[in-house]
Amino acid sequence: MNREPVLTKKDCVKGACRWSLMAVTTFNYDTQLAPAVVFGIGPLLRKIYPDDDEYVEALNNHFRYFNTHPWVANLVLGATLALEDKEGISAADAVQNIKVSLMGPLAGIGDTLIWTLLPTILGSIAGYMALEGNPVGTILWLLTNVFFIAVRTQLMWVGYREGTKLITKFGGKIAQITDAASVLGLTVVGALAATVVTAKTPLTFQMGAVNMALADLLDKILPSMISVLTVWALYKLIGRKGMKVTTIILLVILFSMVCSAFGILA
Repeated sequence: MNREPVLTKKDCVKGACRWSLMAVTTFNYDTQLAPAVVFGIGPLLRKIYPDDDEYVEALNNHFRYFNTHPWVANLVLGATLALEDKEGISAADAVQNIKVSLMGPLAGIGDTLIWTLLPTILGSIAGYMALEGNPVGTILWLLTNVFFIAVRTQLMWVGYREGTKLITKFGGKIAQITDAASVLGLTVVGALAATVVTAKTPLTFQMGAVNMALADLLDKILPSMISVLTVWALYKLIGRKGMKVTTIILLVILFSMVCSAFGILA
């Protein structure tokens, strides 16, 4: 039975803030992010269900398994709140169906765009500007994070207002955006590998009267070959099981010292 909605935008923003503070913090291997969900939207559910029995039943329903990218989870939670606010406890099964059907696709989108591509692209640009002595890089990175925080506080309201129509409407375009961002990210990383990683060798190659620097010879085969090979080797090391970033840093320092001592690297 349809009911008169009781949640407001202010309620959804508060729920989004509560969720953002506790997402992953209360993670467990049984229900994953479910405890954080209950903490985040608990007060909103109480407003929807003034009856104690219905409130407890709704809480237990949200204590079931839930796992997706925490930044976009507010969209799913907002859509489920809209359903419960409209139909009450009778929508418990539908709430679970929405969460199960959306948490997988949104996890893929969030992991790709938010935790991989955007930090890589924007962080690389900001880091390169900082290396050049330009403070705009640091300001850019800070403003980017402030923007993300502001967006996260609004997503639950967007999900509540639009419901599942939001995913249906933009589902086809999201894949295109992801592909475009992937191409941009690879381009940025490729450019940074050649410009920021400065691995050089003073060795020379002599044949008869011709004396050519080895670095120039390699650059004619592939521009910035040494830098690119260095990035490729480090990438392979990161992918090895049990290899830690701190270990790789120490290996790079040790390798650089040895090669410098023998005149292999400059």
